[in-house]
Amino acid sequence: MNKRKTGAKYEKQAADYLERQGVEILARNYRNRKGEIDLIGRDSEYTVFFEVKYRRDNSKGTPEEAVHYGKQKNICMVADYYRMIHQMGEFVPIRYDVIAICGEEITWHKNAFAHIYSDRG
Repeated sequence: MNKRKTGAKYEKQAADYLERQGVEILARNYRNRKGEIDLIGRDSEYTVFFEVKYRRDNSKGTPEEAVHYGKQKNICMVADYYRMIHQMGEFVPIRYDVIAICGEEITWHKNAFAHIYSDRG
């Protein structure tokens, strides 16, 4: 299975898991010229930007460790654009969560990282 199909499989698994937890999925694979966000959802009053990471096992590090600073910064830039085109004011609560899938185990890390403000336009 290629990386794109593998990613799609686990993103669907993550979306199904989140929906069972009460999250409303607003977008899947949201893309713009800055990058991509795997899932965007609503969890209570929060608009949540989800990064989904899968690892077969922890031999090359945990899925969470793959969401490094550069990836976080990119997600924040894409989220800023999403918020702008959806006219979300600065007071709409947002959160950045990571769904880590290792083997068959799913771990939901709420508020996994803080917003990173971009120094480029």
